[in-house]
Amino acid sequence: MSTIKTSRIGTAPAIGLGLLLACGAPWAAGIYTCTDASGKRLTSDRPIVDCIDREQRVLNADGSVKQTISRTLTAEERAEKEARDREAASQNLTRQDAVRRDRNLMTRFPNAAAHQKAREAALNDVRNAMKTSDARLALLATERKPLMDESEFYVGKPLPAKLKRQLDANDASTEAQRTLIQDQRAELQRISALYDAELERLKLLWGGAPPGSIGAPVASTAASAPARKSAAK
Repeated sequence: MSTIKTSRIGTAPAIGLGLLLACGAPWAAGIYTCTDASGKRLTSDRPIVDCIDREQRVLNADGSVKQTISRTLTAEERAEKEARDREAASQNLTRQDAVRRDRNLMTRFPNAAAHQKAREAALNDVRNAMKTSDARLALLATERKPLMDESEFYVGKPLPAKLKRQLDANDASTEAQRTLIQDQRAELQRISALYDAELERLKLLWGGAPPGSIGAPVASTAASAPARKSAAK
């Protein structure tokens, strides 16, 4: 019969005791046993310091295994495990977010007709803004004509300060409107592309693909409503 050795924890270095505590497993009543680095089998009535770097078993009185205590990780191993755990947690959150977004997407758009209606509403917002910009551009052209007619009296001469300011202001407003119209055209393309990508995803979801199973979700069209830019004065 193996003789139970007296525990060495009382004389163990502080670092050894700290590592034992770091394993997080409470001491269990029973017989602790392990094989040390030299191949010698050790037993004790508490965790064995000489086997801190290897697996220990806790035995019942009849010799059956009550539980197994994993070896204590080194500082480097703990850091690696924590990094893996963080990465796994991050991936799990990403999957959960993808599932949530896909479910919300199907709730918002239960069929193609609902999606098309939302697309047209978003595009019409920009189209209406473009009509306002076009009207403003036409008005600026109308306002510019008498200014240009007046400037013909000063061919070869400096323009009066007031007339020059009016022409410069008209030029600046006209350029601003043209830039705004270009932005609005780009916004139409952006919204269309967004709805196209979203529709492709919806087709898969409507067809039975599990939410969160088809890659990263596209940007939600709920946030795609174009910012309404006021016409430059």
